[in-house]
Amino acid sequence: MPRSKPPKLPAGFVHPPNTYSLTPFWFWNDRLEEEEIIRQIDAFTERGIYGFVLHPRVGLPEDCGWMSPRLLGFMRVAIDHAARRRMQVILYDEGMYPSGSCAGQVVAENSEFACRGLVLLDREPADLPDGQHIVARCSRAEGTSVWVIDRPIGSWIRGLHYTADDSTRSLDPWPARATPESRPPAADLLNPDAVACFIRLTYDRYHHHFEDHFGKTITAIFTDEPMVLGRGNPCDARPGTTDILSHVNAFLGYDFTPHLPALWHDDEPDAERHRDNYRRAIRHRLDTTYYRPLRNWCADHRVALTGHPANPDDLGHLRYFHWPGQDAILDFVYPGERAVSRLESTQAKAAASVAVHYRRQRNANEFMGAYGHDVPVSLYRFVAYWLIVRGCNLLIPHAFFYSTRGPRIDECPPQLGPHGPWWDDAELTAFHVACQRLSWLNALAHPCVHVALICPENDVPVRLSRRLFEAQIDFHYLDERHLHGDAHVKADGVHLADMHYHAVVAIAPSLSSTAINALGSLDRSRTWLLDHESSGPDIASLRAALPPHPRTSEPQPWLRLREVRLANNDWLFTFNEGLEPIATNLEFHRPGSIARIDIAKGRLIEAGLSDRVALHLEPGELALFLQGTRRSLTGVAWVARQLVRGLADVA
Repeated sequence: MPRSKPPKLPAGFVHPPNTYSLTPFWFWNDRLEEEEIIRQIDAFTERGIYGFVLHPRVGLPEDCGWMSPRLLGFMRVAIDHAARRRMQVILYDEGMYPSGSCAGQVVAENSEFACRGLVLLDREPADLPDGQHIVARCSRAEGTSVWVIDRPIGSWIRGLHYTADDSTRSLDPWPARATPESRPPAADLLNPDAVACFIRLTYDRYHHHFEDHFGKTITAIFTDEPMVLGRGNPCDARPGTTDILSHVNAFLGYDFTPHLPALWHDDEPDAERHRDNYRRAIRHRLDTTYYRPLRNWCADHRVALTGHPANPDDLGHLRYFHWPGQDAILDFVYPGERAVSRLESTQAKAAASVAVHYRRQRNANEFMGAYGHDVPVSLYRFVAYWLIVRGCNLLIPHAFFYSTRGPRIDECPPQLGPHGPWWDDAELTAFHVACQRLSWLNALAHPCVHVALICPENDVPVRLSRRLFEAQIDFHYLDERHLHGDAHVKADGVHLADMHYHAVVAIAPSLSSTAINALGSLDRSRTWLLDHESSGPDIASLRAALPPHPRTSEPQPWLRLREVRLANNDWLFTFNEGLEPIATNLEFHRPGSIARIDIAKGRLIEAGLSDRVALHLEPGELALFLQGTRRSLTGVAWVARQLVRGLADVA
């Protein structure tokens, strides 16, 4: 390869700010001590970790309950020390999960705030207990009558405290006989008064105690997979709250009452269509009663709302997060087939897409939760790079354990922090630093993405996504509502936020007629409306509709490419998601000075003048290339806007 003067690495890449560090869940799960809190924080920074999500977890003693003065006092110790160390702290908004119940304190304050739902009975109830009432008497298609009841459903969230001696690993942290300490009652997230109580008991308390750190050391609050039915659902309920039908009918524009039996019975006429309509109405209600109030509170108090919704492909709720997020758990993401074949394979791209379309600088992903004890560091690295090549720029490892005493070591492992087998390995610190650099690049660089995969707010097509991944065609998911909202559809493509999508792909039957009509002004050579997922677009004709972009000399289904632009330079992420090595020629779309980067050391390791490089990647290996000499102000303008957005997200 001819030698040439290589492009220069930006100082921000070599020495990225601490806010781009891995920011792990830090499980506080045992009796706390000030000295140990400070010791562990110091150990984090010594290994390249400059932030944490402060997450109280099962195993705390009962004298250190959720939002107790004692727990808040220990939080003050951690936050003050993090400030001295110039670290980032994200507060967690629940005593375990799912969020919204303040560890049962919402229901304790008002029993009418307990989680409710709709239950179906096949006979008229003679006498309903207090708090239950008949919503409707409905006729089944097969001629019988049923009654729909609105009632508390007795669901719960996970609790913070064990209910017996916790000195042995064999103790089950979720005993069959539930108690308020082990399974606090879930709150009604569809009731705005219950959510207002949750905000007052949790968010307002946080601000009262730590206001001096808000918008500085405390950058965000994490809300965790709020569930409208809580956990358990012991009576086969469907989502609902008192007078829910008034909301459903107003949202849908017709009386849903005759279709209520379809929520339980598959043989009702158009059952799936009615269920989908009902789910849309419930999602809208949750936006109104939960996500929007939390977003507004955070904006008013100079922190970002982050975390993730309950479902991995949820585009709709994500728009309310200042830092949209998702959750890679239970080894659903794994080298090879599981990297692209499950619904969970869409989640990182979903969060990154929403962040771009709503002009958010950061997007987050919790990852590695419940992968098990025997996780090798290579898998930890694989999942992190899997997220990064899809655009994630805030990595939240699950988790660093404060303690592994007794049964704690078995609570949603792996343990990735101070008690882990790799903790003193220099390669682990190098990996932490590499992730910080890549997160900085993802946050500030403009994504060179020219394809929009259009889909409903909660129905992301997995197989179609896989087809694009395997062809190394990068894309963003585009919620169809943008098409009749803030997107501009022209003959040359779809323009949204700072993106210009030269081609759109969608499963036509899944889109609304309004969305399809909005695409009418787009040149037909740029539109692929497919009848079903398995058909897929013709890759050659799709590529012809796009600007020139990097590609390989032969098909490489397990290679992922992500191109971004920062200032005058193009950067290319390459990642092997498969189980075998990849050896191919990588063809850039223009000649120029190309350099490969040592990510861990922050330096160039080879450079030359060409439009082609030989690429060899071992399984799970990520390589980063830099191509300079682009004369354009586009990237500079993007960086300036991203820096402003980073401030605006927490302002």
